[in-house]
Amino acid sequence: MKENKTVITGMGMLNALGNTMEESFQKMTEGISGVKPITLFDPSELETRIAAQVDDSFLEKAKELIKKRERSKMTRLTQMALVAADEAVKDSGIDFEACDKSRVAVILGIVTTAYSDVEKERSESNCIVKSMPNAPSAWISIRYGLKGPNFNVSTACASSAYAIALGQQLIRSGFADVVITGGADSHIQKEYIKGFNQIMTLSVKNDMPEAACCPFSKNRDGFVMGEGAGIMILESEEHARKRNARIYAEVGGCAITSDAGDITAPEGDGIMMAKTMKLALEQAGVKPEDIDYINAHGTSTYLNDKYETMAIKSCFGSHARNLFVSSTKSMIGHTVGASGVIEGIVTVLTMERGIIPPTINYREPDLELDLNYVPNVSVRKEVTMAISNSFGFGGHNASILYKKYQGE
Repeated sequence: MKENKTVITGMGMLNALGNTMEESFQKMTEGISGVKPITLFDPSELETRIAAQVDDSFLEKAKELIKKRERSKMTRLTQMALVAADEAVKDSGIDFEACDKSRVAVILGIVTTAYSDVEKERSESNCIVKSMPNAPSAWISIRYGLKGPNFNVSTACASSAYAIALGQQLIRSGFADVVITGGADSHIQKEYIKGFNQIMTLSVKNDMPEAACCPFSKNRDGFVMGEGAGIMILESEEHARKRNARIYAEVGGCAITSDAGDITAPEGDGIMMAKTMKLALEQAGVKPEDIDYINAHGTSTYLNDKYETMAIKSCFGSHARNLFVSSTKSMIGHTVGASGVIEGIVTVLTMERGIIPPTINYREPDLELDLNYVPNVSVRKEVTMAISNSFGFGGHNASILYKKYQGE
C-alpha cells in the first residue's frame, strides 16, 4: 500500500515576541529578545526572576473567539492553544464542514495546563476541567466539531514534536486525512521556577534579561523559561490537493527515541540524539548532505549544547561544517511542551522565506562547540531541507525533518 505524503497547510503561533505567527517570526529574524522581568506573579523570593512571557493582549483575541462561559473553564494556557489553533485553521483555509470530521484528528503536546497558584488566585471554579491535560485538545475538537482521534502527548520538552510525529503517522497509515497538531505551555509559575532552580537548569542573570539566554556560548548558565503555543495543520497530500490548498512544506521524516538513562541529563556524547536525527533522515529517504539547516534544541545549558553539537557532528560527519545551526530559544526562551511545534513552524518559515533566524547573545565562543550557530544576525539562504530537534527530560528525543514541497 502506498503511504500518504504528509504536508503542512496552515500554521499559527504566539510567544513572547508576538501574538501571531508573522509578528513573532519577523522579530526572530531581527534578533529581538522577548525575555523580561517576570510580571505574572511576584518573583522576588526566587533565584530566577526573568522569563519570556506572552503579552496578555492575546486574551482580547481569546475573548473574541471563546464564549465567556467556556473561558471560565479554561486556563490561560488553554486559551493560548485555541488562539493559535484559530490562526492555523484560518491560515489553512480549510472548511471542516466539507471534510469527513471522523477523519480529522487533534493531537497536542501538553505537559500541564498550568492550573497553578496564580490561576487559583483568580478563580478556583471548574478546577477539574481546567487542570485536565487533555483539555486543550478537547476544546479544539469541540470548537470545530471534529470526531476523529483526540488526545494529548506528554513527553516533557519533546511533547509537541512527538505530537507532530504521531500526526504524520496517522496520515501516512491512512487513519486520518487531517491532523491539528502542536502544543501549548506555560511553566512561568512560581513552583516551576523554584523547582528548576533546585536542579540548576535556569539562568540567574536577572540584571540582564535580554542577554540571559545564550545557547552554545561559553558563558551560558542555563535556559530561560518561556511560554506560548503553536499549531500546525497537517494533511495528506491527496486531501490538500483536492481542495487546492496552499502547501507550506512536507513533513519528510520523523523519529522519536529514548535515552533510557538519566531522568534529567541527556545521554553522554549525544549518542541517542545522533541516532534520532539519523532515523529521521532514513525515514525521509535523504542523505545527510541534503540538509541545509538545523533548528537546534539549543537550551543554553552546558550538557545539552555540548551533546547536541557532538550529535550533529556524529550524524552529519564532514557535512556538519556546512550546516547552519541556530537556537530560537535565545529569543523566546524554552517553551517546554510547545517548543517542538514553535520551532517547527520557525523551521518551515525559514524554508519558505529563505532567511535563517540567529542565535542571539553569542558573544563568547566555547572552544568545544565549533559549528556555525548563526551568531547574532539572521542569514539569507535558500533552505530546501531542515531538521528541528527536541530533547526532553526523561530521555525523550524527537527529530522532525521538513522538506520544501515539490509536488507529485
